[in-house]
Amino acid sequence: MLSSLSRRALLILVGLGSAALFFGALFFQFVIGLEPCSMCFWQRWPHRLGIVIGVIGGIFPKALVAWAGALNMAVSTGLGAFHSGVERGWWDGPASCTSRGVDLMNSECGLLDPDCGTPVVLCDEIPWQMLGLSMANYNAIISLVFLGLCVIAARRAA
Repeated sequence: MLSSLSRRALLILVGLGSAALFFGALFFQFVIGLEPCSMCFWQRWPHRLGIVIGVIGGIFPKALVAWAGALNMAVSTGLGAFHSGVERGWWDGPASCTSRGVDLMNSECGLLDPDCGTPVVLCDEIPWQMLGLSMANYNAIISLVFLGLCVIAARRAA
């Protein structure tokens, strides 16, 4: 099936996939009520750009657009993999959003006041899983697939 898809179709597919991931994240945030951490917000940017690359690739299916998509998805894969490692405790994340750096005892609201201020969402906790994988894990895996699709698109004749 993949061999029959044109460069244009592959780039549109990546753009639609990025849109699905981005709007899925918004669904989890605004409908389900799962607040994202800072690193979750970082992971949304490549998918916003992936949507744009999909649109541009649909109009101008050039190899340069596909390579830009591959670079973008490499960044997305890296962000997802880095966040996955922070969640699993394989390495330290940014002090600004992990339990080692956030001082809940000395916050302006205090530790036990749930009605005060914005809740602290830690990057090193896994708030949701399916089949043992977190959203960051899924983002890394799916972004890696999109990276492969972009490379195939770039190498394919227009």
